[in-house]
Amino acid sequence: MIIEEHHSNTKAHVQLAKVRFILDESDAAMGVEAENLWARRLGEDMFKIDNIPFYVFDFQNVIRRGGHSTYRVLLTQLAGFEGDAWKTRWPQLEALGCRCEVARKRWIAIDVPKVSNADDVYALLEKGRNDGVWSIDEGHCGHPL
Repeated sequence: MIIEEHHSNTKAHVQLAKVRFILDESDAAMGVEAENLWARRLGEDMFKIDNIPFYVFDFQNVIRRGGHSTYRVLLTQLAGFEGDAWKTRWPQLEALGCRCEVARKRWIAIDVPKVSNADDVYALLEKGRNDGVWSIDEGHCGHPL
């Protein structure tokens, strides 16, 4: 893990660190050697992740989970997030409180906050999968089952 500090001159004076996670050999074989995540420093070696991870699943230690769930979808349309399939379905997920980050145009990481109805979100994700719009990968389920 490599940490690079960044300081903002905005009113909030947010101090973020870019935390670089070196990935395992299987990811490197697919052309992804590391993932950079923005984080807020909480202490000497403690950070609150401020991104939606694509590749990093496990950290050295998780002190407290935030109650969020993380899903990744791989869009089948080559147009990716610019295509009609994504543009017509994303507003439904966003209305449920989800946020997303895009990697490589077709990979979308979706964060489901703890206040969102995870059953409703998952129903929409399953519908997209069943309709052939994307495949789903669950990164972490933080909602009660």
